[in-house]
Amino acid sequence: MYLNKELFTDFLNVKEILWTGINFAKAHFTRKGFDFTQEVLQRYFQEWNALIINDQKKYDVRMSFRKPVMAYNLALVTKTNKGLKASHMIKQYIDIKDVLSDEQVCEYMTTLDLPDTHRYALMFLVESFDDATKMASVWVVIARTADGSVALCEKFLKTPGGFGTRNYWARSFYNLLYDVKTYAFLRWENMVQRQDDEPAVEEPLQ
Repeated sequence: MYLNKELFTDFLNVKEILWTGINFAKAHFTRKGFDFTQEVLQRYFQEWNALIINDQKKYDVRMSFRKPVMAYNLALVTKTNKGLKASHMIKQYIDIKDVLSDEQVCEYMTTLDLPDTHRYALMFLVESFDDATKMASVWVVIARTADGSVALCEKFLKTPGGFGTRNYWARSFYNLLYDVKTYAFLRWENMVQRQDDEPAVEEPLQ
């Protein structure tokens, strides 16, 4: 997990959240459960993103992130996801080398041309859908749109559920948003508060 106190505090003060979608650029999938053609996998990318927009009552980004208004611009992730190749993403199993670090996520965000209509953008960056372990690994990323500097990124491991590939893995996003609304957001706020409460450290006299 990475949290920039100054940027995240500024993010807390803005009233509107810009949802930029679910980005699969760094994702890997186990062949078990994802032995799909390029066209089928691309369709799922579109459908998972559409769910967040079309069923905002269930996938409530606005409430989870404590914002009165949610705007959205999926142009960046739509273009990114369309350029992905199933042959590069589907593997026999998820290896440790496929696991992202905070530093890699932060570096990746600075390479993106984020929409500049709002000060901060929210994105879900999928790391893996692993049917062998029945687990989705998804990064929550909040970044400043001006330069891609990350205010917060944290990886969540969430279980899927339900029937059919689309609904089964969509449950992971529902569980993630529920976690943020119920636990994680308050934890982030408390982390910032604890940093504010820490006493200044005096430099030793020379």
